[in-house]
Amino acid sequence: MDYKTYAPNTDLSAFIKCYWTLEAPKNKKPEKQRIVPDGCMEMIFHYGDLYKQYFDESRYIIQPKSFVFGQITHHLDIEPTGETGIFAVRFNPNGFAPFVTIPNNDMENRAVPLQDLFGNDGLHLEKEILNTLTNEDRVKIVESFLLKILITPKFIDSITKSSVEIILQLNGQITTDELSNQLDIHRRQLERKFSSIIGLSPKQLSKIIRIQSTLKMMVNNQFTSLTSVAYEGNYYDQAHFIKDFKEFTGMSPKMFYANNLKMSLLFIDSK
Repeated sequence: MDYKTYAPNTDLSAFIKCYWTLEAPKNKKPEKQRIVPDGCMEMIFHYGDLYKQYFDESRYIIQPKSFVFGQITHHLDIEPTGETGIFAVRFNPNGFAPFVTIPNNDMENRAVPLQDLFGNDGLHLEKEILNTLTNEDRVKIVESFLLKILITPKFIDSITKSSVEIILQLNGQITTDELSNQLDIHRRQLERKFSSIIGLSPKQLSKIIRIQSTLKMMVNNQFTSLTSVAYEGNYYDQAHFIKDFKEFTGMSPKMFYANNLKMSLLFIDSK
């Protein structure tokens, strides 16, 4: 697999974490790959063959050529149908809201075609991206589109932005009550803002960021035992850690570490 990332334009860096591309030849024996939640929504373009998206062991759909995937709250299994060629925009946790008028919680755990979100403009963007030969040009095309539809920055919610910054800074080790007290906002008001703007609750985002933090430790071999991982993640005990880990990955930490989960490892920021 050839995986590359590209930094966003300065004008978009508050909203976009990165652009990424993935290319791989057709495999005679295609394997399911597992994606785990990371708190980021993504705009995906398949300029290669399409992917299957599984609901269970046997039921699946074929993903569209282009779509935005809402927040995922559990693991997602996908499988290539041929040669892989993907160009994608990875938004910051609160980064997609300024580009659409619908609440982000309406998109949870599903791939929404660009046409449904942006009408004919979405179809035109898809055509441009898929017919362009280089990923550098794809970055320019998608940035031009996003800058054109970006809602005036003054409408960006400062409370949600500050909340996300705190959660990321603390690796998810903060409760919703602590967060609302720190920002001097009522808990229910904070939860409503999160649901609409991020598509997750503060608790869900914190748990996801916390798990991502432990995954980074495991990828970088920065641990001596699962007990030490649980301790570093400030979990109550190892059982609590394993319960949360299974919730988002669908397997135990030991199984996850032992398996060759190529796609999952690609999208973990190990730096």
